[in-house]
Amino acid sequence: MRGYFGIGSERISKAMNLGAVLRTGHAFGASFAFTVNAHHRAREVNLADTAKSALHMPLYEWDGVGDIRLPKGCVLVGVELDDEAVDLPSFRHPLNAAYLLGPEKGELSAEAKALCAHIVKIPTQFCVNLSVAAALVMYDRVLTLGGHAPRSVRSGGAAKLPPAAEWPPIRATE
Repeated sequence: MRGYFGIGSERISKAMNLGAVLRTGHAFGASFAFTVNAHHRAREVNLADTAKSALHMPLYEWDGVGDIRLPKGCVLVGVELDDEAVDLPSFRHPLNAAYLLGPEKGELSAEAKALCAHIVKIPTQFCVNLSVAAALVMYDRVLTLGGHAPRSVRSGGAAKLPPAAEWPPIRATE
């Protein structure tokens, strides 16, 4: 995977959603996770995050949008079902990014949106669960920046290259 990314939410209130975001972020190789003005019961997070992700990646808990501190060169990307947002399948992910999702019942604050370099949306008919949205964004990032072989033109998987030992030898030209 090229670059790095973080995943987080503003005003998250359901501990199970945060636990699922942490576990999924850890599974997809997130470098860090974060919350902004969170309102959850911390003890319940571990019910969904059975991987205990906070032991494997940093979790930053900021009180407000103004407290967000990202690494130099890290681009904040908002994830919001908004008519002006870029559809996720058409979005070119920044090499170094932090993805900020809104709360379960609501949207990103105007202050948060103003900090975002980009706003993307998942092209659905209505909002999906916050942890599902986070998973979709991370999956799309892995598809586009993960160094995978291109999809096959036909149904099924991409054609596999023969092992390097079976490749014809390269002959030097004189």
